[in-house]
Amino acid sequence: MDYGDKLFWLSVLIQRKYAQICAELDLTPMQATLLCAIRDEPRRMTYLAASLGMTKNALSQLVDRTERRDLVNRMGSEQDRRVIMLGVTPAGKVLAEAVYAETVKRLPDIAASLDADDQRALERVATAVVDASGVRASTSS
Repeated sequence: MDYGDKLFWLSVLIQRKYAQICAELDLTPMQATLLCAIRDEPRRMTYLAASLGMTKNALSQLVDRTERRDLVNRMGSEQDRRVIMLGVTPAGKVLAEAVYAETVKRLPDIAASLDADDQRALERVATAVVDASGVRASTSS
């Protein structure tokens, strides 16, 4: 198995664990990811589409489905009335916090069979990859 294969299977393990957590909370993985992305503050729809790697149309459909469950709401921006912001409702905030907490708690289980040194090495590498990706580079909406 080459490096690409190993990364592929690591991705499968992570996605499977995340999907299990989401299913237990009656959310799709994309709904859960959306809620977690806006759990601390409303975000611009354009920012969310880019951050989540979705087209604006696909994001709008996801938001529509999630909004029907009263988990998110659209609002205008105070700075620019052309901008649409997305925030969590109180029910959405509770679910977002639950998803996030369960993910942080249970995702490390995929490395449970590693010894402590290998777990720390995996943590260092995961941190370096995330930091280099810029995924958290901007918290502004």
